[in-house]
Amino acid sequence: MSSFDPNRPYNDLPTLPPRVDLETKSILKACVSARAKLAALKEAAALIPNQDVLVNSIPLREAKDSSAIENIVTTNDRLFRFANADANQADSATKETLRYRTALLRGYESLKSGRPLTTNTAVDVCRAIKDVDLDIRRTSGTNLKNQSGRVVYTPPEGEDVLREKMTDWERFVHSESDLDPLVKMAVAHYQFEAIHPFPDGNGRTGRVLNILFLIEKELLDLPILYLSRFINDRRSEYYRLLLEVTTEEAWEPWILYMLNAVEEMAAWTRSKIWAIKHLMADTVRYVHAAVPKVYKRELVELLFVQPYVRIGDLVGAGLGTRKTAAGHLNQLIAAGVLREEKEGRDKLFINVRFFDLLMNDSNDFAPFPAVAVDT
Repeated sequence: MSSFDPNRPYNDLPTLPPRVDLETKSILKACVSARAKLAALKEAAALIPNQDVLVNSIPLREAKDSSAIENIVTTNDRLFRFANADANQADSATKETLRYRTALLRGYESLKSGRPLTTNTAVDVCRAIKDVDLDIRRTSGTNLKNQSGRVVYTPPEGEDVLREKMTDWERFVHSESDLDPLVKMAVAHYQFEAIHPFPDGNGRTGRVLNILFLIEKELLDLPILYLSRFINDRRSEYYRLLLEVTTEEAWEPWILYMLNAVEEMAAWTRSKIWAIKHLMADTVRYVHAAVPKVYKRELVELLFVQPYVRIGDLVGAGLGTRKTAAGHLNQLIAAGVLREEKEGRDKLFINVRFFDLLMNDSNDFAPFPAVAVDT
């Protein structure tokens, strides 16, 4: 591509759609497989009675890996500790990672309220991630470098140019065509990253937009596809393929990469959801038999909506006074369902099996023991 010079702003970034065959035999075959895995994920998610169990947990793992791609590193433990608490007490990396989940869920709520995916959506998502009142980039001098410090790409610059290219991106996202939505997602993701419309947070914003796009196209009902794990595990390939679209118009390898990400992570997430479902059922069984005076289905569900709970969480959910809630939690500790930890002056009660299931790649868990019930 003769007009591309990595050291000059790429204001000649072509408009969409690309003038190449985007649905080769290999791509169409990969689309069929990825669509099947997405449909199975969507079906599995619908079997969880309380959808907050999934919405409050899987997006945290997505947030962690999407942030890690940008070298913002925190731990699963810190994320869950502060997910439903005062995040101001957390370290800066944990705060920023939690803001990714906030951005994803705000975008999801925006779609549910009937607002389509637009440039304004991208602005709102990036503002939530960065926690600043930013807008389309006006500054010049932005460039992307490889690990050795060499400039490999300089995105377009000039606010009018960027807004024009984002309008084209938005038009493509909503265009009526026979192009498979998964192919369109891959193309739109490249274009967004190439436009690089914000001073910072572009990568994470683009990855949030991927999930929102799949929800808008009704391929998902919930923001639970954990794509960033695939990308983080294959980070160098991700950046190499993005650049090769720019330098060589190598669309097929890039699209196949994204389709493989959807297929693999849809299957992974579906398996995780099935394991969560079985663990919830086993926990309900055990608590009902072992501590029947404590058992309420709403209480067990809360332990899965928030694997780290505080006494105040039970009170806020209408499950008793502070004294009653503390008694319930202590009985669940004695029964081996929860573990207590101190967080400053606060007490945290951890749903041990659920937390381990969320954190580990394995979907195995130790079932609760059988309990003899008096008749």
